[in-house]
Amino acid sequence: MAFELPIALDAMGGDFAPKEIILGAKKAFDEHSIASLLVGDESKISEFDRGSLSVFHASEVIAMDEDPAKAIRNKKDSSLARCAELVKTGKCSATISAGNTGAAMAAALLKIGRIKGVSRPAIATTIPVLGHHPLVMLDSGANAECQSEWLVQFAQMGSVYSSIRYGIDRPKVALLSIGEESTKGSPLVKETHKKLAELNSETFEFIGNVEGRDLLSAVADVVVTDGFTGNVALKTLEGSVKFFMKMLLNIMNTNEETKKAQDILLNYLLPVADELDPESTGGAMLLGIDGISLISHGSSSSKAISSALRIAHDLSNANIVQRLKEAVS
Repeated sequence: MAFELPIALDAMGGDFAPKEIILGAKKAFDEHSIASLLVGDESKISEFDRGSLSVFHASEVIAMDEDPAKAIRNKKDSSLARCAELVKTGKCSATISAGNTGAAMAAALLKIGRIKGVSRPAIATTIPVLGHHPLVMLDSGANAECQSEWLVQFAQMGSVYSSIRYGIDRPKVALLSIGEESTKGSPLVKETHKKLAELNSETFEFIGNVEGRDLLSAVADVVVTDGFTGNVALKTLEGSVKFFMKMLLNIMNTNEETKKAQDILLNYLLPVADELDPESTGGAMLLGIDGISLISHGSSSSKAISSALRIAHDLSNANIVQRLKEAVS
C-alpha cells in the first residue's frame, strides 16, 4: 500500500479541545487506519491518551473571538497557522479545525493560497435530505457580498465536490432565489441565472432557481448563493430542525399514553435523527483553496472529528484539488 500523508488536525480548536479532538483522531485511526498529526500545545495534548498518534508542537492558540486575519498574522506559532503550513509544504494531505472559522479561512488563504483562477473561495456545506444523498450548498458564509462571476465558479466547484463525495456523474445545480422563475430575485441572482443558463457545462446541469423550502428536498444536488444568504438559510434550517425535535420529544412526554407511543416510535425515529445529525457530516470544505481545508463546527464531538477525518481522507485520495483546478480553468 502506498504511503499516505497524515492529516493536520488542530488539536486546540473547538469547545471541547483537546480531549474530543484526540478521541476523534484515535477513533478514525482505530476504525479506518486514518493517520492524524495532532497540532497544538504538546503539554496539554499529553494530558490525554493519544495512542500512537504524533504531535506537532504549536505554542499559541487562536480564540473564538479573535480577529481572524490579525490573529493569523500575529500568532505565527498558532495551531491553526501551523496546520495550514503543513499542508502548504506537503507534509500533510489536509487540514481540519473546529476552531475560529474566520481564522481557519484566513489561514487557508494566507498560508496555502487560492487555486489559480479562483476569484473567491467558498464554504461548501452538506445539508441532509431524507432517503437521498445530501445537498451541497455554497457559499455558506465566506463571502457576504458576491459578484455573478463568483457564483458561477461556486457552481463549477460545488458540482465537482458533489460528484466526488456522492458519486454523481452530472450534478443538478440550482440557484437560491425567492421564486422559481428566472425573472425572480435580486439583480445578482438574475445576472447569475443568465450566465449559468448560457454556460452549457458538461460537468453539471443547471436547473434554474429553487426556493428555501427546497433545501431539504431532492430537487437539486448543489445550491448556489452568496455567503450572507447561505449562512442565514443554514442557521435557520439548523434552528428549525432542533425546534422540531424538541417539540416532538415534549409531545412524547406529555402523559402515560404518549410515553407508551414513544417506546414504539423511537425505534423508527432514531435512524432519522442520525441522518439529520450534523455530527455525521464532519464539517464544511473551503473550496477554491490550493489544498484541502475542512472547517468543523465549534461544538464538534469525537464523532464529528472522526467523520471529518474520513471525509478529508476520501477527498485527498480522489485528488479533489486537481479536479477543482480543471473545473475553473
